[in-house]
Amino acid sequence: MKICVLGAGAWGTALAASAARRHNVTLWARDTAQASAIAAARENARYLPGIALPPSLSVVSGDASLAFRDAALLIVATPMAALRSQLAILSDVTAPVAWLCKGIETSIGAFGLLPHEVQAQVAPNLHAGTLSGPSFAQEVAQGRPTALVAASVHATVRQALVEAFHGPDLRVYANDDIVGVEVGGAVKNVLAIATGLCDGLSLGLNARAALITRGLAEMTRLGIALGARAETFMGLSGLGDLVLTSTGDLSRNRKVGLLLAQGRTLHEAVESLGHVAEGVYCARAVVQRARHVGVEMPIAESVVALLDGRMSPQRAVAELMGREPGVESH
Repeated sequence: MKICVLGAGAWGTALAASAARRHNVTLWARDTAQASAIAAARENARYLPGIALPPSLSVVSGDASLAFRDAALLIVATPMAALRSQLAILSDVTAPVAWLCKGIETSIGAFGLLPHEVQAQVAPNLHAGTLSGPSFAQEVAQGRPTALVAASVHATVRQALVEAFHGPDLRVYANDDIVGVEVGGAVKNVLAIATGLCDGLSLGLNARAALITRGLAEMTRLGIALGARAETFMGLSGLGDLVLTSTGDLSRNRKVGLLLAQGRTLHEAVESLGHVAEGVYCARAVVQRARHVGVEMPIAESVVALLDGRMSPQRAVAELMGREPGVESH
């Protein structure tokens, strides 16, 4: 299979490297100098330092249409903010397309959109979907065992993603509930900031477990309100990704919470990462969307207040613990 990965960040590079062990893969980088450096060193020194890339992986830049012209599968490996413009370029492509970003587009109107909703606006004729689930790019690039979800309403897209990426170290499960998979991918980033805050304030493992569990309830409520299936949130793209992002030391979103708890400003926290922390950019959009459909998300609301500087880390925790008692199933 000929695969083209558009975007040479950590995740795009890691997946391209994984697939290149079995397929003909081209990794396209927007920056010509970056592409030349990766091709020469056989390493993405900026995002995956120390990890050798397979000799078979082709790294290019320049006109993206030349890179993906004959591809049987296209992978969009850009941040959420660039998805709309990238999909517009691909609007006439007949091959399956999948994106890797997890988030909600910042509001262009009443509320922000999930990735598949962006695609429906700008490239409605694409057969497209998402590849999601609990995964750190570094571990995938190192060949460590990982399980992902290929989600799309189109069986051809799900099958293409399984064929492309399923292998000895990477399992890929198919799911047609793209709404649930994308809600899980977006909301877990916001909740990971909250758990990082909890850990940074040394509140203990009980508090962390409570935040993750109640966060899963928030995520599920929003997903169901948007048309997702409840069981999706007990799978890889829901509970699995939430646990990984909320507890893993490689989690950028968790790191933001840790740094805020230490008294760093949001600008300082984000600048120190060197990578995009999607939870910072989509937290407000998640809350906007929840309000629009009448769903309460107190943890996400507190994260937004914290990021906006309207609430201190200590006050955010006090607000959550001071809520009126409720029924756990709600």
